Amino acid sequence: MFGFKTTSRDDQPGTVQLTRRQLLKTGGMIMVSAAATGPLAILAGTGPLLHPPTPAQGPFPVPAGTLVDSFIAISADGDVIGFNGHVDLGTGVRTAIGQLVADEIETDIARVRIILGHTTRTPDLGPTIASDTIQNTSTPMRQAARQVRQLLINLASERWSVPAAQLRTENGFVIGAGKRLSYGELAAGQDLHIDLDQHMPLRSSKEHKYIGQSVPRVDIPNKVLGALTYVHDVRLPGMLHGRVVRPPYTGADHTAPLGDSLISVDHDSIKHLPGIVKVVVQGDFVGIVAEREEQAIAAMHQLKVQWKEWAGLPDLSLDGLRATLNQLEKAPRMLREDDNFKDAIQKVTQPLEREYVWPYHMHASIGPSCAVAQFSDGKAEVWSGTQNPHDLRKDLGKLIDLHADYVNVHRMEASGCYGRNCADDVAADALLLARAVGKPVRVQLMREQESGWEPKGTGQLIKLRGGLDDAGNVVAYELQTSYPSNLSPTLALVLTGKVKNEKKVLQMGDRTSIPLYDYPSVRAVSLDAAPMVRASWMRGVSALPNVLAHECWIDEAAYLAKADPIAYRLRYMKDERAVGVMKAAHRLSQWQDGVAFRAPTAADQKIAKGRGFAYARYFHSKFPGFGAAWAAWVCDVSVNRETGEIKVDKVFCTHDCGAMVNPAGVRHQVHGNIIQSTSRALKEFVTFDASGTTSLDWGGYPLLRFDELPQVEIELLELPHEAPMGAGESASVPSAAAIANAVFDAIGVRLTEVPFTPSRVLAALRQAQARK
Repeated sequence: MFGFKTTSRDDQPGTVQLTRRQLLKTGGMIMVSAAATGPLAILAGTGPLLHPPTPAQGPFPVPAGTLVDSFIAISADGDVIGFNGHVDLGTGVRTAIGQLVADEIETDIARVRIILGHTTRTPDLGPTIASDTIQNTSTPMRQAARQVRQLLINLASERWSVPAAQLRTENGFVIGAGKRLSYGELAAGQDLHIDLDQHMPLRSSKEHKYIGQSVPRVDIPNKVLGALTYVHDVRLPGMLHGRVVRPPYTGADHTAPLGDSLISVDHDSIKHLPGIVKVVVQGDFVGIVAEREEQAIAAMHQLKVQWKEWAGLPDLSLDGLRATLNQLEKAPRMLREDDNFKDAIQKVTQPLEREYVWPYHMHASIGPSCAVAQFSDGKAEVWSGTQNPHDLRKDLGKLIDLHADYVNVHRMEASGCYGRNCADDVAADALLLARAVGKPVRVQLMREQESGWEPKGTGQLIKLRGGLDDAGNVVAYELQTSYPSNLSPTLALVLTGKVKNEKKVLQMGDRTSIPLYDYPSVRAVSLDAAPMVRASWMRGVSALPNVLAHECWIDEAAYLAKADPIAYRLRYMKDERAVGVMKAAHRLSQWQDGVAFRAPTAADQKIAKGRGFAYARYFHSKFPGFGAAWAAWVCDVSVNRETGEIKVDKVFCTHDCGAMVNPAGVRHQVHGNIIQSTSRALKEFVTFDASGTTSLDWGGYPLLRFDELPQVEIELLELPHEAPMGAGESASVPSAAAIANAVFDAIGVRLTEVPFTPSRVLAALRQAQARK
């Protein structure tokens, strides 16, 4: 199917590197299915997995998400193949899903192979978000695995004339009445047609063999050995190389004339260069295909292209971002308004109002995005590192006026991301060029293109008001939050005019926007706005900035009430899981009760020490969304009062994601969240000028260095009887608030704008000194 040489991969080991149809033809396989238009031919060893496609279906039908065969198959030798439409973005979900399947079908985990994200082999389960895969999309796989196990028992029961209740399964065998048969033997020759039983009872935690164990990740060995085939490594016979020329409005959104900005392309400007196959122009899309990669790069740099002038971006600098976000046109959307809010806000005697500003952040994938595409016989095949293979498939069909059923996306490993980078964009680039030349084309973006055009984590503005009564109790609390975004349509769709370049708004600012505490009166409003630069989701989405506001506000309230920060929070917390996480953090860190900033540093002491606390449960997806894991931080910092530098010395993090499928995997995720979000809070911000993004290389985007990493101590709460919750993002959400609260404890100033740079710390100290 691939036409290129590759080493064994986790999702496609040995003979499993096949289409579902080819996989079936390798030998006996049990596939359980019921088709909406009639039964499918499911024949072990001889028949095809699917009927030949009709013209209406196209050649690449997608497995239905309601059928067992969409999720589970058994090969002739007894291997269990699992299919999930999500992908592994480095979170280890491939291993964890394998553990789930192995336990439910009761086989050795070494016999389980998980295929992720391939559009012809996996059901469309929506985009991969790090807090959703285990929590939600693994459930039908577990049900299917358990259902197939029962079917195998029933087959053995019929063959042996023994009641099914007297049979058991163990390590890929059905056993009973002194006999045993392997799953592969029982599967041979079967033709089964069954809907997924969504009420299939799953195994209890007491019965688990693999769930809850730190099974080594299946992807790590090949990554360490350099043997894994990344999308960057794909080579097809006759493959050419492409590069793209982007408009000069780097990273801009609807305010730039994208789709109607190209004036001219001087094809003669690269006639002298060797190896040029074709210059492809479609609307504002400009690409070059060459025989060799370096030839395409040279042509990209030397091709003369003229574009329309543009008025440019508003001020998105750190100093100007607050004003720009304030001036944006916004559509208020009420998320919650308690009946008593208007009366309650009038009863505040100790008012507490703040504004918090969050900057633009970058995914900063180490390797620029890459894709390979081929187009022949009216069909498109694309090899991509996309986060959303099934959605990309639809976009690619729209791009070339082809029904999505004629597009197949092979999802492969790629550079990591924390949301949407340019993986979808470059896949579309590659397909346009491949169609134009009739041969496979590989396109890799340049570093400046990846950094400039990737959909950013957007700037955000949060305004709080409310306050306390004379006794120090919260009376009312209001949050207004604005997160300008529209998910960033695939760039080639806009450049070619397939998607109109217009002002669009996506409602994404409401993640964890409702306060997590039981205040007597609450009002929360999302001020939805269109983006100014390409902006989509990034780890924690709008929740991380919203929780910065929530947790700093309650910390200030505790200070006004002369109360311990953790004890004050517990006054307003009814969620027992949240209470458990907070108390665990109190114990783990050996927290000393008392009011914050109790011991101001002597005037002649250069380094001030502080400790801060913050808590969050990440709520995501369409409002009101659903909750993922619970997490609490205790953060120790050192602040240099002469330079303003903040050093995060140690982070204690307690984490509750319910039943942990792979505790080591959860620990890795929590640790990664802590490091990345510390970097985001202290250092990271994208720079812009009027023409667009200017953070185009590593020197222009500051990151936490190895010598600046904090010590990390993690406690994962063991709750095997609870449902598993998403663990991919929650540990990052309390980060900025915990650091800000620790800085207050150290030097008595409140930081409200991220990143917490030395210049901002010094400015806050000067302002505090001026108020004395």
